[in-house]
Amino acid sequence: MKTILCYGDSNTWGYNPTDAGRYPRDVRWTGVLARELGEGYLVIEEGLNGRTTVWDDPIEGYKNGYDYLIPCLETHRPIDLVVLMLGTNDLKVRFSVSAYDIANSAGVLVDVIQKSAAGPDGGAPRVLLMAPPPLARLTQFAEMFEGAAAKSRKLGEHYRRVAAERGCAFLDAGSVIVSSDVDGIHFDPPEHAKLGRAVAERVKDLLG
Repeated sequence: MKTILCYGDSNTWGYNPTDAGRYPRDVRWTGVLARELGEGYLVIEEGLNGRTTVWDDPIEGYKNGYDYLIPCLETHRPIDLVVLMLGTNDLKVRFSVSAYDIANSAGVLVDVIQKSAAGPDGGAPRVLLMAPPPLARLTQFAEMFEGAAAKSRKLGEHYRRVAAERGCAFLDAGSVIVSSDVDGIHFDPPEHAKLGRAVAERVKDLLG
């Protein structure tokens, strides 16, 4: 049994932009991933609404992805692969962070995983770093994410650089899906399906 930990934010949790609820398990990209992989794989969903890469949120507590990463790895070990997709929430105005630094912050999390002993036989899990897709038309979150759309379009190139520097696998989600025009940030069901299938292909290549 191969264990895959999906560590992310509301788009891993399965936030539905139409009603702020949660998509059913079989609609979420992680559920699609599990279905595509089939027997022999365990997919663990670790999505948290509002989760950042390494930043303490002064308005919403307990959102720092760095703080929970090590306990999460220890909880689910041994882990064969960590699929990491964070950075969208770092685009909020309150953090004032560039796309370059958001990618580097994701790299800090990759470092934690690669230096851990949470993989098979006390080694480190493999990492698939995913760049979040660019933001779409912002509506109710427009003020919170003011100026974020332009930054978000630079994430793919910087995440690719970070993955190359650390020798981990990379997937630019923006090459596969688009964010929803309902709120500009989250994913519609067809995009979840596309992403789940794309990640499944990469997982099979990495662990097959």
